[in-house]
Amino acid sequence: MKGKIATLRNTAERELEQAQDEKQLQEIRIRYLGRKGMIAPILKSLTNIPEQDRPAIGQLINELKEFLEKAIRERTEWIKASKLREEEAQSWHDISLRGRGPILGCKHPITQVMEQVVHIFVSMGFSIAEGPEVELDYYNFEALNIPKNHPARDMQDTFYISHISDEVVLRTHTSPVQIRTMEKQPPPVKIISPGRVYRRDADISHNPMFHQVEGLLVDQGVSLANLKGTLETFVHRFFSPTIPIRFRPSFFPFTEPSAEVDIQCVMCLGKGCRVCSNTGWVEILGSGMVDPAVYGFVNYDPERWTGFAFGMGIERLAMLKYGIDDIRLFFENDLRFLHQFFLS
Repeated sequence: MKGKIATLRNTAERELEQAQDEKQLQEIRIRYLGRKGMIAPILKSLTNIPEQDRPAIGQLINELKEFLEKAIRERTEWIKASKLREEEAQSWHDISLRGRGPILGCKHPITQVMEQVVHIFVSMGFSIAEGPEVELDYYNFEALNIPKNHPARDMQDTFYISHISDEVVLRTHTSPVQIRTMEKQPPPVKIISPGRVYRRDADISHNPMFHQVEGLLVDQGVSLANLKGTLETFVHRFFSPTIPIRFRPSFFPFTEPSAEVDIQCVMCLGKGCRVCSNTGWVEILGSGMVDPAVYGFVNYDPERWTGFAFGMGIERLAMLKYGIDDIRLFFENDLRFLHQFFLS
């Protein structure tokens, strides 16, 4: 019997040394220590052993059980430690390397361009004026010399707030701010009105919501030369001191005479491309002398006061400044695109 117990112990030791996971250890426990395991029959056979030999054999069996319990426990701990070492080796980090800092956000390119434009005009003495984005038809159209059924309304596909009445709209430009300012303030007036505007238009160069900066200057003796000088100063400071610029006759209901301002195409440098329709020029803003009819809505004396107005789209300026060919990129919130405009 002693030899059988010794053989059982040696066999269990070899199996424990070869066990590689906790599942195999559990199988060994059941095989030796379970109710139907290898030790159970030996215990039952004690009744067949002479009485004087039973204490010694019983002690050997108890020692074997204690050995197996301890060996299984130690082997379990060793397997767990080995797995932990393997995981640590696979996920090893060189703690001497410099840490990675957090990803910093930055101002949206539209915000950056808006701030640049506003800064330039503020440095020229303009003040900032703001107004509501949900506007009355009177301020958005009529007070700007665009009465109902006027053909110029077709130039601005408008969002109307109510299907019952067409008196409330989402403003199509920030020009209503100019009317509201002149109603409250006697001349002289020198303001810019930055903000969001809305039109029913969407493609690679238009968005239903976009941003504008419009300007107004009313004073005595203001001429087209003052307008030209102001806008040339802006263009040269925003783009480049050497960029060619031209004024082209145009039409706007609230200015007369009116002019559009073009710059040499920044994409092809005047050689002709898709962006400039092979003309070498791209339009960046509209402008003109305030039509005297507009003064009638704000009780300004057109014989005494003259002025000019201008307006520009911020998205268009940003596209030209940074060489972007699709306006939708500004609104898709793709971090790969936006992070290019990080300012250190």
